[in-house]
Amino acid sequence: MSIGIIIASHGEFASGIYQSGSMIFGEQEKVQVVTFMPSEGPDDLYAKFNNAIAQFDTDDEILVLADLWSGSPFNQASRISGENPNLKMAIITGLNLPMLIQAYTERMMDASAGVEQVAANIIKEAKEGVKVLPEELQPQETSASEATAGKKHVQGAIPEGTVVGDGKLKINLARIDTRLLHGQVATNWTPASKADRIIVASDKVASDDLRKQLIKQAAPGGVKANVVPIKKLVEAAKDPRFGNTHALILFETPQEALEAIEGGVPITELNVGSMAHSTGKTMINNVLSMDKDDVSTFEKLRSLGVQFDVRKVPNDSKKDLFDLINKANVQ
Repeated sequence: MSIGIIIASHGEFASGIYQSGSMIFGEQEKVQVVTFMPSEGPDDLYAKFNNAIAQFDTDDEILVLADLWSGSPFNQASRISGENPNLKMAIITGLNLPMLIQAYTERMMDASAGVEQVAANIIKEAKEGVKVLPEELQPQETSASEATAGKKHVQGAIPEGTVVGDGKLKINLARIDTRLLHGQVATNWTPASKADRIIVASDKVASDDLRKQLIKQAAPGGVKANVVPIKKLVEAAKDPRFGNTHALILFETPQEALEAIEGGVPITELNVGSMAHSTGKTMINNVLSMDKDDVSTFEKLRSLGVQFDVRKVPNDSKKDLFDLINKANVQ
Protein backbone atom coordinates (compact mmCIF):
# COMPACT_ATOMS: atom_id res chain seq x y z
CA MET A 1 0.00 0.00 0.00
CA SER A 2 1.14 3.53 -0.77
CA ILE A 3 -0.48 6.88 -1.47
CA GLY A 4 -1.43 7.95 -4.97
CA ILE A 5 -1.65 11.72 -5.46
CA ILE A 6 -4.11 13.44 -7.80
CA ILE A 7 -3.56 17.14 -8.52
CA ALA A 8 -6.83 18.64 -9.80
CA SER A 9 -7.86 22.09 -10.97
CA HIS A 10 -9.91 24.27 -13.24
CA GLY A 11 -7.85 24.76 -16.40
CA GLU A 12 -4.14 23.97 -16.61
CA PHE A 13 -3.24 25.14 -13.09
CA ALA A 14 -2.77 21.54 -11.93
CA SER A 15 -0.39 20.83 -14.83
CA GLY A 16 1.64 23.92 -14.04
CA ILE A 17 1.96 23.24 -10.34
CA TYR A 18 2.89 19.63 -11.09
CA GLN A 19 5.70 20.90 -13.32
CA SER A 20 6.85 23.31 -10.60
CA GLY A 21 6.88 20.50 -8.06
CA SER A 22 8.97 18.35 -10.39
CA MET A 23 11.52 21.15 -10.80
CA ILE A 24 11.92 21.43 -7.03
CA PHE A 25 11.47 17.85 -5.86
CA GLY A 26 12.21 15.79 -8.94
CA GLU A 27 9.97 13.42 -10.85
CA GLN A 28 7.57 11.46 -8.67
CA GLU A 29 5.78 8.15 -9.01
CA LYS A 30 2.04 7.69 -8.56
CA VAL A 31 1.05 11.28 -9.35
CA GLN A 32 -1.80 12.04 -11.73
CA VAL A 33 -2.99 15.42 -13.03
CA VAL A 34 -6.68 16.08 -13.63
CA THR A 35 -7.65 19.29 -15.45
CA PHE A 36 -11.19 20.55 -15.95
CA MET A 37 -11.35 22.46 -19.22
CA PRO A 38 -13.99 25.01 -20.37
CA SER A 39 -15.42 22.68 -23.03
CA GLU A 40 -15.96 19.83 -20.56
CA GLY A 41 -18.84 18.88 -18.29
CA PRO A 42 -19.08 17.12 -14.89
CA ASP A 43 -19.24 13.65 -16.47
CA ASP A 44 -16.00 14.30 -18.38
CA LEU A 45 -14.31 15.31 -15.14
CA TYR A 46 -15.76 12.30 -13.31
CA ALA A 47 -14.30 10.01 -15.99
CA LYS A 48 -10.90 11.71 -15.69
CA PHE A 49 -10.82 11.09 -11.95
CA ASN A 50 -11.76 7.44 -12.37
CA ASN A 51 -9.07 7.03 -15.02
CA ALA A 52 -6.49 8.66 -12.73
CA ILE A 53 -7.39 6.33 -9.85
CA ALA A 54 -7.13 3.34 -12.19
CA GLN A 55 -3.43 4.15 -12.70
CA PHE A 56 -2.73 3.37 -9.04
CA ASP A 57 -2.59 -0.04 -7.34
CA THR A 58 -5.89 -1.36 -6.04
CA ASP A 59 -4.79 -1.12 -2.38
CA ASP A 60 -3.39 2.42 -2.68
CA GLU A 61 -4.90 5.21 -0.66
CA ILE A 62 -5.75 8.37 -2.60
CA LEU A 63 -4.84 11.96 -1.81
CA VAL A 64 -6.57 14.61 -3.94
CA LEU A 65 -5.09 18.12 -3.94
CA ALA A 66 -7.75 20.35 -5.52
CA ASP A 67 -7.83 24.04 -6.23
CA LEU A 68 -11.16 25.18 -4.84
CA TRP A 69 -13.63 24.03 -2.20
CA SER A 70 -17.03 23.51 -3.87
CA GLY A 71 -15.43 23.70 -7.34
CA SER A 72 -16.16 20.99 -9.89
CA PRO A 73 -12.86 19.09 -9.29
CA PHE A 74 -13.67 18.96 -5.57
CA ASN A 75 -17.28 18.01 -6.23
CA GLN A 76 -16.43 15.11 -8.56
CA ALA A 77 -13.70 13.83 -6.23
CA SER A 78 -16.24 13.94 -3.39
CA ARG A 79 -18.71 12.07 -5.55
CA ILE A 80 -16.22 9.28 -6.17
CA SER A 81 -15.34 9.14 -2.48
CA GLY A 82 -19.02 8.84 -1.57
CA GLU A 83 -19.64 6.13 -4.16
CA ASN A 84 -16.66 4.08 -2.96
CA PRO A 85 -16.80 3.84 0.86
CA ASN A 86 -14.01 1.24 0.89
CA LEU A 87 -11.62 3.56 -0.93
CA LYS A 88 -9.35 5.41 1.50
CA MET A 89 -9.43 8.95 0.12
CA ALA A 90 -8.70 12.44 1.44
CA ILE A 91 -9.42 15.67 -0.43
CA ILE A 92 -7.61 18.91 0.41
CA THR A 93 -8.50 22.19 -1.30
CA GLY A 94 -6.60 25.45 -1.60
CA LEU A 95 -3.92 23.92 -3.79
CA ASN A 96 -0.55 25.66 -3.57
CA LEU A 97 3.07 24.68 -4.15
CA PRO A 98 4.01 24.24 -0.45
CA MET A 99 1.09 21.81 -0.18
CA LEU A 100 2.35 19.68 -3.07
CA ILE A 101 5.96 19.72 -1.83
CA GLN A 102 4.80 18.67 1.62
CA ALA A 103 2.75 15.83 0.12
CA TYR A 104 5.88 14.55 -1.64
CA THR A 105 7.91 14.97 1.56
CA GLU A 106 5.41 13.13 3.76
CA ARG A 107 5.21 10.24 1.35
CA MET A 108 9.00 9.98 1.12
CA MET A 109 9.69 10.27 4.86
CA ASP A 110 7.19 7.64 6.00
CA ALA A 111 6.11 5.13 3.39
CA SER A 112 3.77 3.46 5.90
CA ALA A 113 1.84 6.64 6.80
CA GLY A 114 -1.88 6.60 6.04
CA VAL A 115 -3.59 9.28 3.98
CA GLU A 116 -5.28 10.79 7.07
CA GLN A 117 -1.95 11.42 8.81
CA VAL A 118 -0.40 12.80 5.63
CA ALA A 119 -3.36 15.12 5.02
CA ALA A 120 -3.15 16.57 8.54
CA ASN A 121 0.54 17.42 8.12
CA ILE A 122 -0.01 18.90 4.66
CA ILE A 123 -2.72 21.31 5.83
CA LYS A 124 -0.42 22.81 8.47
CA GLU A 125 2.40 23.34 5.97
CA ALA A 126 0.09 24.74 3.28
CA LYS A 127 -1.30 27.36 5.66
CA GLU A 128 2.14 28.38 6.87
CA GLY A 129 3.23 28.78 3.25
CA VAL A 130 0.97 31.84 2.92
CA LYS A 131 3.13 34.76 4.08
CA VAL A 132 3.53 38.42 3.22
CA LEU A 133 6.18 41.13 3.14
CA PRO A 134 6.28 43.50 4.92
CA GLU A 135 5.61 41.17 7.84
CA GLU A 136 3.34 43.62 9.68
CA LEU A 137 0.72 42.96 6.99
CA GLN A 138 0.43 39.33 8.13
CA PRO A 139 -3.00 38.94 9.81
CA GLN A 140 -3.02 37.77 13.42
CA GLU A 141 -4.72 34.43 13.90
CA THR A 142 -7.86 34.33 16.02
CA SER A 143 -8.20 31.55 18.55
CA ALA A 144 -11.15 29.19 18.39
CA SER A 145 -12.58 30.57 21.64
CA GLU A 146 -12.38 34.14 20.34
CA ALA A 147 -14.00 33.12 17.07
CA THR A 148 -16.97 31.50 18.78
CA ALA A 149 -17.42 34.15 21.48
CA GLY A 150 -19.16 36.58 19.16
CA LYS A 151 -21.53 34.09 17.56
CA LYS A 152 -25.21 34.55 18.15
CA HIS A 153 -27.19 31.97 20.05
CA VAL A 154 -28.88 29.61 17.57
CA GLN A 155 -32.61 29.50 18.13
CA GLY A 156 -34.85 26.50 17.61
CA ALA A 157 -37.35 26.04 14.81
CA ILE A 158 -39.66 28.97 14.16
CA PRO A 159 -43.29 28.02 14.90
CA GLU A 160 -45.48 27.55 11.83
CA GLY A 161 -47.46 30.66 10.94
CA THR A 162 -44.91 33.09 12.39
CA VAL A 163 -44.36 36.13 10.20
CA VAL A 164 -40.69 37.05 9.92
CA GLY A 165 -39.85 40.43 8.41
CA ASP A 166 -42.35 41.17 5.67
CA GLY A 167 -43.17 37.47 5.36
CA LYS A 168 -41.90 37.17 1.78
CA LEU A 169 -38.98 35.04 0.59
CA LYS A 170 -36.39 37.23 -1.15
CA ILE A 171 -35.14 35.63 -4.37
CA ASN A 172 -31.87 37.41 -5.06
CA LEU A 173 -31.01 35.16 -7.99
CA ALA A 174 -32.58 32.20 -9.79
CA ARG A 175 -30.22 30.26 -12.05
CA ILE A 176 -30.40 27.30 -14.41
CA ASP A 177 -27.17 25.33 -14.15
CA THR A 178 -26.64 21.64 -14.93
CA ARG A 179 -23.77 21.56 -12.44
CA LEU A 180 -25.90 23.22 -9.74
CA LEU A 181 -23.61 24.29 -6.87
CA HIS A 182 -20.01 24.47 -8.12
CA GLY A 183 -17.07 26.85 -8.07
CA GLN A 184 -18.51 29.64 -10.21
CA VAL A 185 -21.71 29.66 -8.19
CA ALA A 186 -19.98 29.45 -4.80
CA THR A 187 -17.26 32.03 -5.43
CA ASN A 188 -18.89 34.39 -7.96
CA TRP A 189 -22.67 34.26 -8.01
CA THR A 190 -23.27 33.80 -4.28
CA PRO A 191 -21.41 36.94 -3.15
CA ALA A 192 -22.62 38.88 -6.22
CA SER A 193 -26.23 38.02 -5.38
CA LYS A 194 -25.75 38.75 -1.64
CA ALA A 195 -27.68 35.57 -0.89
CA ASP A 196 -27.52 34.03 2.57
CA ARG A 197 -29.08 30.72 1.54
CA ILE A 198 -28.69 28.50 -1.51
CA ILE A 199 -31.71 26.41 -2.46
CA VAL A 200 -31.27 23.64 -5.01
CA ALA A 201 -34.78 22.84 -6.29
CA SER A 202 -35.00 19.47 -8.02
CA ASP A 203 -37.15 16.39 -7.44
CA LYS A 204 -34.40 14.21 -8.90
CA VAL A 205 -31.57 15.58 -6.78
CA ALA A 206 -33.71 15.72 -3.62
CA SER A 207 -34.20 11.95 -3.86
CA ASP A 208 -30.46 11.28 -4.23
CA ASP A 209 -28.86 11.24 -0.77
CA LEU A 210 -25.30 11.28 -2.10
CA ARG A 211 -25.85 14.30 -4.34
CA LYS A 212 -27.62 16.12 -1.51
CA GLN A 213 -24.69 15.51 0.80
CA LEU A 214 -22.17 16.72 -1.81
CA ILE A 215 -24.16 19.88 -2.49
CA LYS A 216 -24.51 20.75 1.20
CA GLN A 217 -20.80 20.32 1.86
CA ALA A 218 -19.95 22.47 -1.19
CA ALA A 219 -21.71 25.54 0.21
CA PRO A 220 -19.41 28.55 0.72
CA GLY A 221 -18.65 29.69 4.27
CA GLY A 222 -21.50 31.45 6.06
CA VAL A 223 -24.14 30.31 3.56
CA LYS A 224 -26.46 27.37 4.18
CA ALA A 225 -27.43 25.10 1.28
CA ASN A 226 -30.67 23.12 1.08
CA VAL A 227 -31.84 20.60 -1.51
CA VAL A 228 -35.61 20.40 -1.86
CA PRO A 229 -38.18 19.05 -4.33
CA ILE A 230 -40.04 21.65 -6.40
CA LYS A 231 -43.15 21.30 -4.21
CA LYS A 232 -41.14 22.29 -1.11
CA LEU A 233 -39.77 25.36 -2.88
CA VAL A 234 -43.32 26.40 -3.78
CA GLU A 235 -44.33 25.97 -0.12
CA ALA A 236 -41.31 27.94 1.12
CA ALA A 237 -42.11 30.82 -1.24
CA LYS A 238 -45.51 31.11 0.47
CA ASP A 239 -44.24 30.56 4.04
CA PRO A 240 -44.02 33.82 6.07
CA ARG A 241 -41.20 32.35 8.19
CA PHE A 242 -38.82 32.95 5.26
CA GLY A 243 -39.32 36.71 5.28
CA ASN A 244 -35.69 37.42 6.18
CA THR A 245 -34.20 34.81 3.83
CA HIS A 246 -32.28 36.02 0.78
CA ALA A 247 -32.09 33.03 -1.55
CA LEU A 248 -30.09 31.94 -4.55
CA ILE A 249 -32.22 29.29 -6.25
CA LEU A 250 -30.60 26.72 -8.52
CA PHE A 251 -32.49 24.62 -11.07
CA GLU A 252 -30.92 21.82 -13.07
CA THR A 253 -33.29 22.30 -16.04
CA PRO A 254 -35.64 24.96 -17.44
CA GLN A 255 -38.51 22.49 -16.96
CA GLU A 256 -37.97 22.58 -13.19
CA ALA A 257 -37.92 26.37 -13.25
CA LEU A 258 -41.19 26.42 -15.19
CA GLU A 259 -42.83 24.03 -12.70
CA ALA A 260 -41.76 26.24 -9.80
CA ILE A 261 -42.95 29.46 -11.42
CA GLU A 262 -46.28 27.93 -12.43
CA GLY A 263 -46.61 26.78 -8.82
CA GLY A 264 -46.35 30.33 -7.58
CA VAL A 265 -42.65 30.97 -6.93
CA PRO A 266 -42.23 34.69 -7.76
CA ILE A 267 -39.31 34.55 -10.20
CA THR A 268 -39.27 37.33 -12.78
CA GLU A 269 -35.76 36.75 -14.16
CA LEU A 270 -33.74 33.60 -14.79
CA ASN A 271 -29.98 33.53 -15.09
CA VAL A 272 -29.29 30.88 -17.76
CA GLY A 273 -25.80 29.72 -16.92
CA SER A 274 -25.11 26.17 -18.05
CA MET A 275 -27.00 23.37 -19.82
CA ALA A 276 -24.90 20.28 -20.54
CA HIS A 277 -24.75 18.73 -23.98
CA SER A 278 -26.30 15.33 -24.57
CA THR A 279 -27.43 13.29 -27.56
CA GLY A 280 -30.07 15.08 -29.60
CA LYS A 281 -29.26 18.55 -28.28
CA THR A 282 -27.80 21.51 -30.16
CA MET A 283 -25.08 23.77 -28.76
CA ILE A 284 -26.26 27.38 -28.85
CA ASN A 285 -23.04 28.65 -27.28
CA ASN A 286 -20.09 27.01 -25.55
CA VAL A 287 -22.01 26.20 -22.33
CA LEU A 288 -25.67 25.94 -23.39
CA SER A 289 -27.16 22.95 -25.19
CA MET A 290 -30.86 22.60 -26.00
CA ASP A 291 -33.47 20.56 -27.82
CA LYS A 292 -36.96 21.53 -28.98
CA ASP A 293 -38.47 20.73 -25.58
CA ASP A 294 -36.06 23.13 -23.90
CA VAL A 295 -36.88 25.86 -26.43
CA SER A 296 -40.60 25.30 -25.90
CA THR A 297 -40.09 25.57 -22.14
CA PHE A 298 -38.26 28.88 -22.49
CA GLU A 299 -41.06 30.14 -24.73
CA LYS A 300 -43.59 29.26 -22.02
CA LEU A 301 -41.47 31.03 -19.43
CA ARG A 302 -41.30 34.11 -21.68
CA SER A 303 -45.08 34.08 -22.04
CA LEU A 304 -45.30 34.21 -18.22
CA GLY A 305 -43.27 37.42 -18.24
CA VAL A 306 -39.94 35.88 -17.24
CA GLN A 307 -36.83 37.63 -18.54
CA PHE A 308 -33.52 35.88 -19.21
CA ASP A 309 -29.98 36.78 -18.25
CA VAL A 310 -27.55 34.59 -20.20
CA ARG A 311 -24.23 34.75 -18.38
CA LYS A 312 -21.84 32.11 -17.09
CA VAL A 313 -20.22 34.42 -14.52
CA PRO A 314 -21.23 37.90 -13.28
CA ASN A 315 -18.49 39.69 -15.26
CA ASP A 316 -19.71 38.31 -18.59
CA SER A 317 -21.77 40.58 -20.82
CA LYS A 318 -25.43 39.61 -21.05
CA LYS A 319 -26.57 37.74 -24.14
CA ASP A 320 -30.05 37.55 -25.67
CA LEU A 321 -31.35 34.01 -25.13
CA PHE A 322 -33.69 33.84 -28.12
CA ASP A 323 -31.16 35.46 -30.40
CA LEU A 324 -28.81 32.58 -29.55
CA ILE A 325 -31.59 30.02 -30.04
CA ASN A 326 -32.59 31.42 -33.43
CA LYS A 327 -29.01 31.53 -34.70
CA ALA A 328 -28.38 27.93 -33.59
CA ASN A 329 -31.50 26.67 -35.41
CA VAL A 330 -32.32 24.12 -32.71
CA GLN A 331 -33.84 20.99 -34.23
